[in-house]
Amino acid sequence: MTIISSLGLILITCIIIWRACDGFEMASNYLGRNMKEGIKGATINAIGSSLPELFTTLFFLFVLKDKDGFSGGIGTTAGSAVFNAMIIPAVVILAVIGKGISPKIEISRKVILRDGISLIIAELALIFVITGPSLNWIHGLILMVLYFIYVAYMLISQGAGDIENDYEDTADGGNRAVAFFKGDLSTVVLGDSKINKVKAFGLLILSVFFIGMACFWLVEACEQFGTAIGMPIYFVSVVLASAATSVPDTIISYKDAMKGNYDDAVANALGSNIFDVCFALGLPLFLFTLIYGPIEMSSETIENVGQLRVLLLISTIIVFLIFVFAKHGIKKLHAKLLLLLYVLFVAYSIGKGVSYDIPVINEISQLLSMISHWFSSIVWF
Repeated sequence: MTIISSLGLILITCIIIWRACDGFEMASNYLGRNMKEGIKGATINAIGSSLPELFTTLFFLFVLKDKDGFSGGIGTTAGSAVFNAMIIPAVVILAVIGKGISPKIEISRKVILRDGISLIIAELALIFVITGPSLNWIHGLILMVLYFIYVAYMLISQGAGDIENDYEDTADGGNRAVAFFKGDLSTVVLGDSKINKVKAFGLLILSVFFIGMACFWLVEACEQFGTAIGMPIYFVSVVLASAATSVPDTIISYKDAMKGNYDDAVANALGSNIFDVCFALGLPLFLFTLIYGPIEMSSETIENVGQLRVLLLISTIIVFLIFVFAKHGIKKLHAKLLLLLYVLFVAYSIGKGVSYDIPVINEISQLLSMISHWFSSIVWF
């Protein structure tokens, strides 16, 4: 019964996060109306759609208050990054081709190189920063500084030129009370009026509140589910929490793709990953260790986290190469390959989480551990 109830709660949190992020998207689109396509997707959209990962990591750390909390947090952010890199582009490709909008997707090479290389650098930083048995505030600060550098670069690189961004200036309208129970936060704030700067910030605050509330329930549900099936919270977060928190990223990228904004659709996914790796993990780590002191990790946690960081980097490099070498556009074959890679990632994560001795999983695990130890041996701090 606990398994069913916890899975049901996870489903409910997905719906709440989705509906709350709709309001956040409307407000952020208005506030980012003066940004170019690709820049807005990688910054405003990426931050808005990645708030669930930030809140989930915060609650994992501050509710569990132990090494399991940290492993749950990094499992969510890293698992979400893998989901974003594989599932979101695959969904976008299949949706665009399936609806007959285009037989392929053309993405700016500049966007792929800019955000892809930035993400690989962020993941290398994660490997070098999150290492050793003890973590403190300086590790979180380094990750946050890297994100601020990325955002500053994105804003500076926007340059001059025409800006053509469309945004919704009105909500569905109607009765605010009815809209609240439907989860239409935009109508709750705007009613039948048009959006402006004050109302946009009000919508942001309300959306953030509901996203945070849903993420708190998500952490509780994942903990209950892990206890019920005897699986460590780390593996539950890698698969379930990461997928649940990636719902907004998927929906925003899908909407952008349906409008033909392919650069924003992919930039949102890659930009969200940079936010997840640097800020959604860095800020909670910084705050928690500043308040409660260093996080001391067990050898098992170090091993699992080390393997996940390497797996994340390898996955990102593979996806990056797929995009770079797709010179004639991204097609169905690429989407199917991305889906297959994600299925293999989930299968490996579940295989690691169960107590059975699986030879293939053990071999992969040993290889990832060897690579992780090699990286750790060259860390200078």
